[in-house]
Amino acid sequence: MAVGGRCQRFTQMEGMYMRQIVLVKHAAPVVVPGKSADRWPLSAAGRESAKALAGELKMFGATQVISSIEPKASETGQLIAAELALAAQMHEGLHEHERRTVPHLRTSDFLSLMAQVFKRRDEVVLGEESANAALLRFRSALEATCAGHPEENLIIVTHGTVIALFLASISQEDGYRIWREMGLPSYAVVETSPWRMLQVVARTAQGR
Repeated sequence: MAVGGRCQRFTQMEGMYMRQIVLVKHAAPVVVPGKSADRWPLSAAGRESAKALAGELKMFGATQVISSIEPKASETGQLIAAELALAAQMHEGLHEHERRTVPHLRTSDFLSLMAQVFKRRDEVVLGEESANAALLRFRSALEATCAGHPEENLIIVTHGTVIALFLASISQEDGYRIWREMGLPSYAVVETSPWRMLQVVARTAQGR
């Protein structure tokens, strides 16, 4: 899926600097039975795909890689940062829609429940947080992160549900469809002031 628009860069034609924020969905984790998804580390394949993704992200000229505190996101961020010779750090509030008490479900059941999460956004359908509460928390953390690095292009490594909710909130796109199409890893490019979605570079492999 690609959304028409310009990449945020300095353009001689316009004579202005356009800030670029790249929202990365983490690479594939190891599914650990008995542990909630927020504690899963990256798999070997996930580590390799994170390194490969770094080459694709180089063109955005980011100065920092910032991730959520969840292991699969922080590890993805550290690997990307190492490949690009950038500093990596974590920021509170960028974590996934809170589903710590949800057991590992069959894919069909999980997809059905996630469709309801996006549809009934004011209700706690799955886990401990409604979609709108997750969006409010994530957007606040994202804006605080960006404010802490004014005028810098950033790579922010986070999670599929909160990325999809955020992108849907600043565009006319369907959040559930974005969530389904963004694989592990994938990314979206947005501009700020006001927020605008420019592009989503998705993979087909779905994960949590």
